[in-house]
Amino acid sequence: MKHTILSIFAVAALLTSCNQGPKEHTGTAGDGTTVSTEASAGATGKIEFKEEAFDFGKIKEGEVVKHVFTFTNTGEAPVILSQVTASCGCTTPSFTTTPVLPGKSGEIAVEFNSAGMVGQQQKIITVVSNSENNITTIQLKGTVDAA
Repeated sequence: MKHTILSIFAVAALLTSCNQGPKEHTGTAGDGTTVSTEASAGATGKIEFKEEAFDFGKIKEGEVVKHVFTFTNTGEAPVILSQVTASCGCTTPSFTTTPVLPGKSGEIAVEFNSAGMVGQQQKIITVVSNSENNITTIQLKGTVDAA
């Protein structure tokens, strides 16, 4: 009998907890600061890149180009990058995984391997985040000459 009553209370608690609104999540920024990802009444972050395109000029086939795109959160809430993808398997991005506080900067490092990629190149990197401009793109471009 006690187990039945406890089970009923447990199921009731589970069902009522499912109808609650979004929870606040906290984490730690890269500088050790505790950050809440719950924005206050409509506040959002905004990503602004220092440069949206990088022209690596002319390189020989087989060379690897590395570049770091820097962005600043010009909004009023922390920005979290959830996904950064490249238009081609020859381009590999890595990115800031901690929340970027308002006024602070984050980075997206991109590496392009030109092996087998002769001619004009334009690689698009898509950035998905919780910011006001939640889907943005940056690009890497240049010319690859045959080795």
